[in-house]
Amino acid sequence: MHETGSRQSPEGLAEALGDAALLVLRHLMTGGDLSLTSVSTLDRLCRHGPARLTELAAAEGVAQPSMTQLVHRLARMGLVQRVRHPGDRRVVLVAVTKSGRELLSQRQRVHDARLTALLTTLSVEDRRALTAAMQAAGPVLRQLLLNATAPPRRVGTATASATSS
Repeated sequence: MHETGSRQSPEGLAEALGDAALLVLRHLMTGGDLSLTSVSTLDRLCRHGPARLTELAAAEGVAQPSMTQLVHRLARMGLVQRVRHPGDRRVVLVAVTKSGRELLSQRQRVHDARLTALLTTLSVEDRRALTAAMQAAGPVLRQLLLNATAPPRRVGTATASATSS
């Protein structure tokens, strides 16, 4: 972590959040794990249901050919399957399988155990401080995640113009 400015500025806050994310990712990711994009795609399918390949690519910020390859790999592993859209049989959707859901659930249990073990290295006072910080930051972080995954607002809409004034 390097101090480049006030942690209250957007830049300083972005750096602090990046540092926290890096700590968690480094501690949770192991060499045999699926890629972050693979896990994120599976998680998105679990939370939001089947989706078109183009929607997944846009949501994950990757090119459609890259998402196509990723979905092929996940399908070969039995973690996703292609299904027909119920309203338009011409449309193919990607859906998570039972094996995919089980894998995500197992990963979550392992990650929780690893984080729990890491948190036990803190003093009781530090854990209390972190708990208070997370209680305050949790709702804000959830809103940031929603904002990050929401479709971009078009300029000129009431919501977009209200936030720019």
